[in-house]
Amino acid sequence: MQTAGTTLRVISAVLFISAMVVPTPPSGAASTAPLPAGAEVVWSHAPFEMGECGLCHTSDDAADPGPVSGEVNELCFGCHVETQEAMEAASMSHAAAVDDCTSCHNPHNSSHHKLLLAQPPELCADCHSEVWDEAIQSPVQHEAVKEGIACLNCHGPHATNVDHLLTALPYNLCVDCHGQPDMSDDDGKRLTNFSELLSTNPSIHGPVAAQDCSACHQPHGGETFRMLVEDYPAKFYAPFNAENYSLCFSCHNESVMAEATTTTLTGFRDGSTNLHFVHVNKKDRGRTCRACHEVHAAPQDHLIRDGVPYGKGDWVLKINYTIQANGGTCEKTCHGAKSYDRSKTIAPDTGPAE
Repeated sequence: MQTAGTTLRVISAVLFISAMVVPTPPSGAASTAPLPAGAEVVWSHAPFEMGECGLCHTSDDAADPGPVSGEVNELCFGCHVETQEAMEAASMSHAAAVDDCTSCHNPHNSSHHKLLLAQPPELCADCHSEVWDEAIQSPVQHEAVKEGIACLNCHGPHATNVDHLLTALPYNLCVDCHGQPDMSDDDGKRLTNFSELLSTNPSIHGPVAAQDCSACHQPHGGETFRMLVEDYPAKFYAPFNAENYSLCFSCHNESVMAEATTTTLTGFRDGSTNLHFVHVNKKDRGRTCRACHEVHAAPQDHLIRDGVPYGKGDWVLKINYTIQANGGTCEKTCHGAKSYDRSKTIAPDTGPAE
């Protein structure tokens, strides 16, 4: 059965796609013949430009050079020795590059940089159409896939030593890019500087400690807030619905938010009163996890944060949490100073009064 959350995502996707200018989808391999007269030439292969057709063909006659004189890649590697050596030394090779250099390059001239048949991501999408759909036509997109050299921001075109032809380990790629100051999303909201965050906060979320960003995020694009692999509320307040927290509950116990009283599910309780339930499980203005927890790294145990960006201007609302022997205290934040003590005696149920 389709949930309300799923319906909203589908509607959002339709509205997004209908409003945006979608790049031309892949349409098959481009010609490797020289560009026709009058076409814009951005890059020209030196032997072709100098008229030395015989370097690759059976004849030097530009009007009739004949067929190529050997295997395409062998001809290319006759000059591009460093590329051959790099491919032979790497543990992962791009099948298209191993098969035929002209899978991606025009050996004569091109309207694109490096003699490419098309610009990435369109060129890459000729083979990787499923990634095209995910990266280019999803409501939430990753700028790294679209900007500059697009796919090549993260992937090597010929060969690398990391799975999926990544140019570095995934965690390092993510942090190197998202470790810059003053990064912002499409709405102008400032993004976290992860180099600073991770170097100054000792409490690290498990997936981050495992250097597994993809445990929570899609790398190319997706349908959810921040390209998350499952649903998680995008705002500070949200009505409680377990499906809206499916990302968290893929690892954490859903009962922590569903049961009003407990003596075992959580240490965040006043006696047996479950304070996670009190804060989160509300019909309208439930506090989302980020109200108290930083999801990547924080200064205190249990990822408890010092403060949370609040409102459009990212003003930081201080939590002022202090841990105590059997509980803790929050002071002058969403409410007046309040303490909890999980060691409180639970009064036995003596039944109705006489």
